[in-house]
Parts: sequence; structure tokens; C-alpha cells
Amino acid sequence: MIGNQWIDSLPPADRARLIPELDEVAFERGRMIYDSGQDVDQVWFPTAGVVSLMTILDRDRMVETAAIGPEGLVGVTCGPLNGRASSRAIAQTSGRAGCLKAETFSRAMAESSAIREALARYTEGLFAQVQQVAACNAQHKLDERFARWLLMLQDRAGTPRLELTQESVAEMLGVRRATVSEVESRLEDRDLIRRGRGVVEVLDRKGLERASCACYGAIQRIARELDVAPTAGAA
Repeated sequence: MIGNQWIDSLPPADRARLIPELDEVAFERGRMIYDSGQDVDQVWFPTAGVVSLMTILDRDRMVETAAIGPEGLVGVTCGPLNGRASSRAIAQTSGRAGCLKAETFSRAMAESSAIREALARYTEGLFAQVQQVAACNAQHKLDERFARWLLMLQDRAGTPRLELTQESVAEMLGVRRATVSEVESRLEDRDLIRRGRGVVEVLDRKGLERASCACYGAIQRIARELDVAPTAGAA
């Protein structure tokens, strides 16, 4: 199985360590891959679709702090392998992934300096994303946050047509559903997006970038420097 940017970037010998051990799975939007506090026994390598890492605020509230697509891997964060998850991982869109036992990945890491270096680069970029998103959620206007979030989602989904409900957007951004409707309406009035039933389509990506806060550019810049940036979404 190929199509995951992180695996594809490895030397051939290291790809050969991982690819035969992968089990390909399909996942639907809304699937919980793991929950906060659970033991993580698998590493997921998305080949299509987007997974959101959610920070739990209380029993009824959570907010997205990172998005992962085919550029990365899910189940390995900045903590030790085989540890307990500190966030909830939810499929933001439907997609596919290769799944690898965490112990198998841990063994491959021990045997390969190239895998260790690639993981270090990726986790550094992911940590930068989490930090920037946390600051963005605390300080920036919702219109800017929503534009930044749509851009990041499009980058990882690889399409301007995104399957989204107002309920799911509200959950990701930690706001009320009615507030999402107001923000979407303002962006639609500026011809930046078009709404449909369960769908948001990006019409003007450059305009959406201008509507976003500087956080989107900061996250992209760090990812490019670390060579872990996702392929830009279609215009």
C-alpha cells in the first residue's frame, strides 16, 4: 500500500520494513479512531481523508487542535510509543489508511535512523501546528479561524468540495451551530465559499487565504521548513 506522504518519503529499505505489515482500512466520517486516555496500539497512515485531534474541555465540549491527512500519521505524538492518548482522534472526512501495530512501528524505529529522523521532523511540525492552533483559538476572530480551518482541511483532503455539516464545524471550532451559520453566510456573501446540504465548497482559495489570520501561513511555513507540508488543495 502506498499513497501516504510520510511513508513515501522514506528510503526504499525503510518503506520495505513497513508496507508489508500494513492492513488497509476504510473509515467513515465521524469514526473515533481512539479516545483520550486510551492505550494506542496502532499507528494509522492516512492515504485519503482527514483525521482531527480533539482536545477535550469537559464532558460536552471539545475543540480541534490538529488535523492530519495523507502527509502524516496518527497514533504517534510527542509522547512515547504505546502510551495513552492525550486527545481524541476523529475522522473529519471519510477516507482510507494503512494500519500498523505500534510494536511493529517501534521495532522499525529502533532499527532505522531514517525512520527516527522522519518521525522527529513530523512530530515537530505537528507540535507547532497544535501550538499555533491553540493560540489562534484563543485570540483570533471566528471568521479568521474558520477560514484558516477550511484551508487546512482542503490541503489535507485535496479537494475544494468538503463534506461538512454545521454541527461538525461547530464541534471542531468549539462554537455554537448558529454561530457557524452566521460565519458561513458572511464568507458566502464574499463569494469565497458556497454552501450546500452537508457540503462546503471553496470557490476562491486566494481570497480565503486573505480572509484567514496569519496562523495558516505560519503553520505552512514551519511544515515546509521541516519538509512535512501537505500537498496544497486544489484551487
